[in-house]
Formats: sequence, structure tokens, C-alpha cells
Amino acid sequence: MKVLYFARFRQLIGRSADDVSPPPEVKTVADLLDFLIRTDNGCAAAFSDAKVIRAAVDQAHVKMDHSIAGAREVAFFPPVTGG
Repeated sequence: MKVLYFARFRQLIGRSADDVSPPPEVKTVADLLDFLIRTDNGCAAAFSDAKVIRAAVDQAHVKMDHSIAGAREVAFFPPVTGG
């Protein structure tokens, strides 16, 4: 699955995307986030404050308990404001 990082997260991690194959126990967006934090120092630094993380699965905004079964793409981004 492709994992995309946007805005501040992309800057902190130092790249815009990763191709990942999480283990079978990773079933939700929150599980994927925990997996990334455990396995990558850049992600650990970027995702240290869970309150400012938003996610999308296959380009649809979702909550952290959303399943990633069959997902081709998961994106992480900070809250978006208008202006």
C-alpha cells in the first residue's frame, strides 16, 4: 500500500510517500500510524501529537478507527483551514 505524507508531515519525515506492507495485525488507520511510528524515526517525530493528524483512505477522509483492508492508499495530513 502507498502511504502519503502531506504538508508539515512531509517536511518532518523528509519524503512524500512510502510503499509499505504492514503485518496482518495492522487493521485500522490507527494501527498503521502506530506501525509507522514504531518502525520509522521520521514518522515518530512527525506524528508525536495525535490531535493534529488527519487521514484519508483511497482519497476519502476517515476516522482513525477506519479499516485499511484492501486500501491502496492511505494519506496523513494536518488539519486544513480555509482562508
